[in-house]
Amino acid sequence: MAFVTLALTLGGVVAGAGDSVADDVALPTPLSDTFYATPTNLDARRPGDIISVRARPNPPAFFDVRTFQIKFRSTDSRGHPIAAITTLLVPTRKQADGPLLSFQHIINATGLKCAPSQALWTQDPNLTIREAPGLNVALQRGWTIAIPDHLGPRSSYGAAKLGGQITLDGIRAAQHFAPAKVAESRVGLAGYSGGGMATAWAAALAPTYAPDLDIVGAAYGGVPMNLLRMAEGLGYDTPHPAFGLAFAAAIGVAREYPDEIPIQRYLSPLGRQMYAGMRDACTNDILRLGAGHDAQQVTVGGRTIFDDPTARRVVEENSLSLYPGIPRTPIFEWHSPSDVLIPVSSIDVTIRRYCRAGVRVEQLATPSPDHLSAAVIGMLPAFRYLTDRFDGRPAPSSC
Repeated sequence: MAFVTLALTLGGVVAGAGDSVADDVALPTPLSDTFYATPTNLDARRPGDIISVRARPNPPAFFDVRTFQIKFRSTDSRGHPIAAITTLLVPTRKQADGPLLSFQHIINATGLKCAPSQALWTQDPNLTIREAPGLNVALQRGWTIAIPDHLGPRSSYGAAKLGGQITLDGIRAAQHFAPAKVAESRVGLAGYSGGGMATAWAAALAPTYAPDLDIVGAAYGGVPMNLLRMAEGLGYDTPHPAFGLAFAAAIGVAREYPDEIPIQRYLSPLGRQMYAGMRDACTNDILRLGAGHDAQQVTVGGRTIFDDPTARRVVEENSLSLYPGIPRTPIFEWHSPSDVLIPVSSIDVTIRRYCRAGVRVEQLATPSPDHLSAAVIGMLPAFRYLTDRFDGRPAPSSC
């Protein structure tokens, strides 16, 4: 999930001169693993170019695979080159150019330790990749699976367009990696909530950002498609149990857009305390630190900042329902009609626009009242949908 309530309440202009970089406190603590270091010659590389590769022991939950991590060149929200990471699970029994699935895991985090390339090996139950059983089924079918760190090297939670770009470049990198034997593979995309947001953005950006990729289907659910609408409904002036997610998203967006959202300038003493506590936080700590608070408590200036046009532009830039691009791939979309954490009406508006443009979309309204249970209900239908796309069957449509 990616909630950007504070991205609207913290707009303004950076004080002082200098390059556009987020302050040191806002950036996550770098990992000690030198594999994550950024090389100096990124400008000379193209998006998706491999920088380095390493073999890894298989994550504890996976079997009959070979595991690799690829560092590749991608692009951040301001068009600058970055180094990103994807973890590649290659079945030991597979056909060359068999299906390639890019799975965007949910990452509610401001810390790099929370990314899939770290969490896949963790013993911390709070970071466990709970989709492992379903992914193992796909691996046993011979699908190669790429799991990108789609929040990027600054753990820019809430910068949704960035997630789509990293996802697409991670697929390119996987196809450039000869030992995986996926150079000519059909590609599928899947993800839920924040992972669904990266998936949906990847599908929408692909026609212009990565037209070279053969993406045959995208399955996503519970996607926050309009961050402005979400900002207006989650923890703005009323305490909310999930407000920590909004605050974490404000930190993440400020990391990507430091000129537009100089977050520290508008924090109250409580806000500064939460800000420092969330520098490297994962989901549980984010929720704990933010529970029962709202944007009015952690900022100064109140509603006068809410309408700042620069901050609103940044959030609009990361709201898929406001992005005019149209996917070319068939889509399976699912959500709970009564989900209170995301603006369901924004999903409906976006999907109707896709349908009018001729995209074949199959939708599933889950018989569930909440965000989390809907994820489980939709997972198997999503994988069946992608199986049919990989097999070349015509895509259904509920448009």
